[in-house]
Amino acid sequence: MELPVAFVEKYTHLLKDEATSFFAAFDAPVKKAYRINPLKENQELVDTPDDGHLEYSPFGHLGKVYGHSIDHTSGLVYSQEPSAMFVGEVAHPQVGEFVLDLSAAPGGKATHLASYLQQTGLLVANEIIKKRSQILAENIERFGTKNTVVTNESPARLSKQLPQFFDKIVVDAPCSGEGMFRKDPDAMTYWDADYPAKCASLQREILADAVKMLKPEAELIYSTCTFAPEENEQMIAWLLETYPEFSVLPIDKPAGIDDGRPEWADGNPELSKTARIFPNHFNGEGHFVAKLKWCAQDSQPAKQILEKSNLTVEQAKQWQTFADANLVTPLQGTLLTFGDQLYCLPEGMLSIKKLSVVRPGLHLGTFKKNRFEPSLALGLTLKPHEVKQHVTITKEDWIKYVHGDTVMLPAAPATGNGWYQVVINGNGLGFAKVVGQTLKNYYPKGLRFIYHEQG
Repeated sequence: MELPVAFVEKYTHLLKDEATSFFAAFDAPVKKAYRINPLKENQELVDTPDDGHLEYSPFGHLGKVYGHSIDHTSGLVYSQEPSAMFVGEVAHPQVGEFVLDLSAAPGGKATHLASYLQQTGLLVANEIIKKRSQILAENIERFGTKNTVVTNESPARLSKQLPQFFDKIVVDAPCSGEGMFRKDPDAMTYWDADYPAKCASLQREILADAVKMLKPEAELIYSTCTFAPEENEQMIAWLLETYPEFSVLPIDKPAGIDDGRPEWADGNPELSKTARIFPNHFNGEGHFVAKLKWCAQDSQPAKQILEKSNLTVEQAKQWQTFADANLVTPLQGTLLTFGDQLYCLPEGMLSIKKLSVVRPGLHLGTFKKNRFEPSLALGLTLKPHEVKQHVTITKEDWIKYVHGDTVMLPAAPATGNGWYQVVINGNGLGFAKVVGQTLKNYYPKGLRFIYHEQG
């Protein structure tokens, strides 16, 4: 790989004797990996290769995910590069925590955080770029989370609405992308010697707003996919100098993950607690991760107002009719309508009226004339044991289903006509209306595809 001259000069100087093996690693093949989704009822793979477990993650495996597969369409697997997976492991939120992923698209780290939350607490996944926030919402939907709100906000606006609100904040900062040169050579086209410093200026602005949203004793996880000291050790040194309330927490580093380099910043030995991932030492792309604790004194946050349900009497009746007929237990949260769309806002989330929200919780479905039609998201999220009626389809029927075709069942369900969760490999794949032996297809038109066997 032909690397930028200024990049080679910079890291030849910084890495010295290590430089030769560092540059050679850019010509090595990129490793593909994925996480298995613990929110799904059945976690046995059906059509994704397992080339080995990643020892530092209970969810991580080597192998390539096929987008048009049963495992992917049911949300059982999420493709994620091995080094990027380490960030979620360092964050490792506890059950019940309120967590913010501040720069969350396309969703790898957010879904990883959701894996540890186990449908409890609250996850706010934010992305400032509108188009990317929509991709984020789609990935959150397929993963099947009940406790996630997707926002499309600037950190400054978000911090005004959610001051001192989170137990844990992940800032996977927009960066110079040096660690992605091997995986995405196009990243070299916008890199120059001054780019890391420009990115560092933006990162300081983002972090200043993130600090405002930390509860006392909360944790901040900062990560980049660059090697640049300006964006890594020097950024943490700036945080410690600007905010004495921060302390650096140690990170458990698996074999191949290096300590941070204090000598690349101000020499503070605390910086060695941070983690660096070099492609010549670890089977992944370049990354940096730091974990800090916010030791500020408790203070009174701004007045916080919870959202109230806005359903009409008729809408509430239609939803309750569907829920009574199909759900084993009621959903927890606040029911909100946006036009004819119904969502369940997670418990604990404050008013969203002043926020740009892409996905205000779990999408439940659509109000039609005199009836309620359940969403794909609801069918993906609920486990089969949480639904009163479900129908399991074969791979041959799944091929028809994802193409948008009507599926004929071997026999009419004994429980009669109505809405049924469609199940494949033990996991939900949406809802369908069953009439006799006919499974009427409600798989969204924008997601339909023609299946082709791999290889």
